[in-house]
Amino acid sequence: MNPARPPRLSKSRFLSGLQCHKRLYLEVHAPQLATERDAQRRNVLDVGKDVGEAARRRFPGGVLVTEDHRHASSALERTAALMADSTVPAVFEGAFHFEGTLIRVDVLERVAHGVWRLIEVKAASRVKSVHLDDLAVQTYVLQGNGLDLAGVFLMHVNRRYTYLGGEVDLNELFTLADLTDAIQERLLAVPARLDHMRDVLGADRVPDVEPDHHCHAPYGCPFWAHCTAAKSSRWIYYLPENKGVVRRLQKQGIATMDDVPPRVPLTPLQQRVRDHREWLSPQLGDVLQSVRYPVHHLDFETFMPAVPLYVRTRPYQAIPIQWSNHTETADGAWRHTAYLWTEQKDAREEIAVRVLESVGDEGSICVYSDSERSILRNLAEAVPSLRKDLLRLVDRLWDLLVVMQTHYYHPDFQGSYSMKSVLPALVPSLDYGDLDIHDGATASAMYHRMVFVETDWVERQRLAAALHAYCARDSLGMMELRRTLSQKVANSFVDRPSAPC
Repeated sequence: MNPARPPRLSKSRFLSGLQCHKRLYLEVHAPQLATERDAQRRNVLDVGKDVGEAARRRFPGGVLVTEDHRHASSALERTAALMADSTVPAVFEGAFHFEGTLIRVDVLERVAHGVWRLIEVKAASRVKSVHLDDLAVQTYVLQGNGLDLAGVFLMHVNRRYTYLGGEVDLNELFTLADLTDAIQERLLAVPARLDHMRDVLGADRVPDVEPDHHCHAPYGCPFWAHCTAAKSSRWIYYLPENKGVVRRLQKQGIATMDDVPPRVPLTPLQQRVRDHREWLSPQLGDVLQSVRYPVHHLDFETFMPAVPLYVRTRPYQAIPIQWSNHTETADGAWRHTAYLWTEQKDAREEIAVRVLESVGDEGSICVYSDSERSILRNLAEAVPSLRKDLLRLVDRLWDLLVVMQTHYYHPDFQGSYSMKSVLPALVPSLDYGDLDIHDGATASAMYHRMVFVETDWVERQRLAAALHAYCARDSLGMMELRRTLSQKVANSFVDRPSAPC
């Protein structure tokens, strides 16, 4: 390719280049090969935006540079003007350019005349290694512009903060970590790393990098599907759980699960995935018969606001906002009850009252993961008047996920016991493809939009219907999975050869 003028680098491109040179190259030269952002990633970005807006309130009088990346020159000019104005105590999203690298700074706080503090804001709840690289490249560019930095800080969310009502205490919501000393070693490496990345971008071909664990850390790569399109469904990397074993096998030249020698110690799940056949444990029938009728199949959906909205909640606390329950009686009949909270005020007491009415005092409560247990316990703490009743529900829980993981495997699971993998494999008619919502992250994002953003009542009704349909699919799916497993056990006895006389 050898462009006369190599593409401009940025903070995000720098971090991409540290993760993988192939990712950096594709982001610049072939962005159309990236997978479209999924709902989970969009939700993460929305949460980051909310946290950023809350953080700015910590700096009264600060001014936001509103010019976006398509107007870089205007953003640079606006930033310079604000910095020259001594009445501006802080500049938000300031733009700076140095030696072909453009950055935007979350907060540049004026400490004294000509002296500033660099503050990066993250929705994370702790300092991570990638944050040090992030701040190192920002510091390099700012120092290249001649700025005198009094310190380099990361502002992140304090998950221990409990909101007590009124205005959110921003001093408690955020923790300010001084990383001035921590970034120094990485700061020294920035110039050479930037030079190398420019060489990568100036090359006439894509770097040859094999997909591996680095594709998922510190962030999931949007080119994963592109880079793995030619991989076999039996690619060794798809062996689940302990990736240390996978890496050792790869170093030995083993490319597929079928090539794994029998002597290699594998976990039970890895063994089942390698064997690639259906498996039922001899105990599955007894475990399935341990449920007590009527069997309730209960699924909650939650949302987790980074900035707490309700009294006595914490950042990222899971707030239940709906549930669905399919109740099956011993004769095979069933009924469906559900509830969705659609107001902005705290939903927890009403959610608790309605779910207690639905499940009554009898029968096992089938769930698929430990999250319902946590939700019920948190509801018990939030609604003291119902504490004993809610804790009695916890004692009735029967986790179908644990049953599946311990007693059954199907090759179409492809190593995953997620409901989104298990249900289509065993009950194809309940695939999630016909729904507007396919996962919990999308449900959370749609709930937030329905309750806190959308004003058109028709659209609100559409979103509510989509949420009801998704939650109901999960609870119905549990019931049908139980039935399917029971039928498989029954068939295994029919197919079993008779004992000799």
